[in-house]
Formats: sequence, C-alpha cells, structure tokens
Amino acid sequence: MEAGPDYKQLIELAHYKMPMGKFKNRYLVDLPEPYLVWFQQKGFPEGKLGILLRSMLEIKINGLEPLIRKIQKEFPR
Repeated sequence: MEAGPDYKQLIELAHYKMPMGKFKNRYLVDLPEPYLVWFQQKGFPEGKLGILLRSMLEIKINGLEPLIRKIQKEFPR
C-alpha cells in the first residue's frame, strides 16, 4: 500500500476559511505566515481547525502555496 496525499483533504484545505478572529472569512492560504507561526508558538486550536492551520504553516514554510492556489482554481467549490 502506497502512502500519498489525501486529495479530498487538500481540496478542503484549499477552500477552508478562517472561522474566527481578525482574519475571519479569509482562506487559510491567505493568512500571513507570522500569524500561523504565532499559533505554533501559542498552541494551535484543537480539532480540525488546528490540523488545517498546522498543515498550512508547513505548506507556507515549504513554498507550496502555488499548489493550493492551483487547487482552488481547478477544483472550485
């Protein structure tokens, strides 16, 4: 069995919007990296939002934002 990306989760991540705070209703990919680093230092929220924020920080650190933007265009909600 091969491990690979879960495409449904990537599509969800690409279209997920911040549900609270000063960046409410912004796509997670549009959050500033320092904001995500702040969450990392203070502790990510529990549950799905925390998992998605942690994933988005890794995506930004590794310069993969264009991949998320491509998913947004090719797999619209």
